Amino acid sequence: MKEYKDAAERVRAMSLAMERVKKAMEALDRDLDRLGRLEATVSDLDDYQRSGLWLQDFEADEAGAIPGNINRAVLSQDGLYNLLQDWDSLKKLFPCR
Repeated sequence: MKEYKDAAERVRAMSLAMERVKKAMEALDRDLDRLGRLEATVSDLDDYQRSGLWLQDFEADEAGAIPGNINRAVLSQDGLYNLLQDWDSLKKLFPCR
C-alpha cells in the first residue's frame, strides 16, 4: 500500500503556491492593460524627446526660466530616455499589449 501521509500537506502547500501565482498573474494582466492604454502618452513623450523641444526646455530650465514649483522630472538627464527604453523592453516582452 502506498504511503499517503505527506500528501495532504503537499497538496495544501502547492494549492497555496498556485493561488499566489494566479493572483500575481491576474495583477500583471491588469497592469499590462493599464500600460497598454498609455501607448498614446508614451508616443507623445517620445515625440517630445525627439523633436528637440526637450532640449530647448532643458536649456530653459538650466537658465532658470522654468519656475521651481513646476515638476521638472521629465528634464532629468536620463529619466525620459530610460523610461522610453524600459517601455520598449516591456513591449518586446509583451508584444500583444
